[in-house]
Amino acid sequence: MIPAGDGRLRTALHSGRFAVTAEIGPPRGADAEAIAAKAELLRDWVDAANITDNQGSHTRLASWAGSILALRSGVEPVMQLTTRDRNRIALQSDLISAGAVGIPNVMMLSGDHPTFGDHPDAMPVFDLDSVQLIWTARLMRDQGRLLSGKPVKPAPHWLIGAVENPFAPPLRFRAQRMGKKVAAGAEFIQTQFVFDLDTFGRWMGEVTDLGLEQRCGVIAGVGPIRTVRAMEFMQSKVPGIHIPDHVVRRLRGVPSDQVAAQGMALCVETIETLRETAGVAGVHVMAFGHEQVVPELLERAGIPPRTATAPTVTGRTHDAG
Repeated sequence: MIPAGDGRLRTALHSGRFAVTAEIGPPRGADAEAIAAKAELLRDWVDAANITDNQGSHTRLASWAGSILALRSGVEPVMQLTTRDRNRIALQSDLISAGAVGIPNVMMLSGDHPTFGDHPDAMPVFDLDSVQLIWTARLMRDQGRLLSGKPVKPAPHWLIGAVENPFAPPLRFRAQRMGKKVAAGAEFIQTQFVFDLDTFGRWMGEVTDLGLEQRCGVIAGVGPIRTVRAMEFMQSKVPGIHIPDHVVRRLRGVPSDQVAAQGMALCVETIETLRETAGVAGVHVMAFGHEQVVPELLERAGIPPRTATAPTVTGRTHDAG
């Protein structure tokens, strides 16, 4: 159960209101206005926005800097922190710093290997794995201690997040893997893109059987496919994405100038189904480089602006995430 506290995302998960998060990809340049422009599009529609951490192992503005810029623009950030680029000293330092500047949410993940990015010869670090980093963050926040045992005074008070992929093999262990992250301290989980609702539904059934949704908000990843080429890239280049045959046929079955509209319609239908899926606490909308479609997408799915009264999570009457 997520305790009450400051922060729009924490409040949504605590109250049972259907949460909405999105992503802001930092620019490949010293351009503060790029963050501000994307924040302007999302401000009224999301509880928080992930500021990605050198996504795809491509060098960009740092997540902590983008998080500060998002705060200035009125959007609550989720600062991503990958273990790929930092050892435990740097990771703990960044977590302390996030608390000091008022970043309310942090997300722990391993990150894509450097071989996939723009510096394929870079040395990966991976001093800790994502579960160990989640545990480290909880140790710092709840016990006020570093891994070295030295005190952290005052301790930071961010909400701790993680990621999970319900579609990566072996499927039968995915819910248990999420359980490890929840046991380590994760309070919300964002998933990989959900296109395969049947597999996702089975995974959510296992999650609820384990009672994990009572302790951690499950925020399902969604996003519109804009072109057939984009779909093919996701299938071949992005690990863990499964696009079912019926979705492929649907997008291939319309003229090229109608694929984007069909992709939007498909995403709207997915959100509507997820809102009715027991245990799902919200959606994480990924529209990298096309943030302008997020308000329309949410409005069509029946999710009001955050300034209005938002729907509660189906099937839940308790204060949990």
